[in-house]
Amino acid sequence: MPNSNAKFPRGGQEAGRRELVSRSLQSAHHCLEEQDFGTAYAHYLLVLNLAPELKTSVKETFQFTLFKWAEELDSLARIQDLFNCYEQALELYPNDEVICNSMGEHLFRMGFRDEAAGYFHKAVKLNPDFADAKENFYRVANWLVERWHFIMLNDAKRNLTYLKAIESAVHSGCKSVLDIGTGTGILSMFAKKAGASCVYGCELSKTMYELARDVVAANHMEREIKLLHLKSLDIEIPKHIPERVSLVVTETVDAGLFGEGIVESLIHAWEHLLLQPK
Repeated sequence: MPNSNAKFPRGGQEAGRRELVSRSLQSAHHCLEEQDFGTAYAHYLLVLNLAPELKTSVKETFQFTLFKWAEELDSLARIQDLFNCYEQALELYPNDEVICNSMGEHLFRMGFRDEAAGYFHKAVKLNPDFADAKENFYRVANWLVERWHFIMLNDAKRNLTYLKAIESAVHSGCKSVLDIGTGTGILSMFAKKAGASCVYGCELSKTMYELARDVVAANHMEREIKLLHLKSLDIEIPKHIPERVSLVVTETVDAGLFGEGIVESLIHAWEHLLLQPK
């Protein structure tokens, strides 16, 4: 490494930078020929930090090097090093859908499906025509979106019953609503359409939270419904919502009633988040 305190003559500092970048690029290419992907990756990091103007021209080669080095780290079970490499790469290319998708694939294989879904979702947002990312997102969604969501969404009688109950509560004076376990956001949208002035939806699953954001935005309610990627037990007033709400709704009454903490969530909502009757 050159001495960072060295004094270059006029113009010498820029010449020194160009020389170091040139040598590092040559070394990176040589390492790739030798399949020394770890060293090549280190050289590319140096190049991109010294010469960010080269990001576009070296992007594809950098991606190739990153993916090869990540495969080696994965095979050696050096998981933290692998994640560190992707974090470095995403600092350099924060809006690169290919790197996001690759990160998601590693996370998915390691069993971090919710986190993987977040990266796949970001990749699709960055490039809606990216077929691999779309396929990966739908695949991980099949793991994370419980089947009963589809059954409930297609149960017209059930949904109508919820809609009428929410409308009745809102029309009787409940103007602020908290939807616990919002899922797709359907109950939050029912509350808003019924006339509630403030609607909040909390969802612990990152995948379902992102899905709810998309559904709410598709219905042009993103400015009227505040979605929180939180467990209801972690909601604080006024940090997350400004004041206690007058109505709590939830659609988490299924076989997981006693296994997913919903009872504790409802007790917490009653004691801390819901307006108490006078």
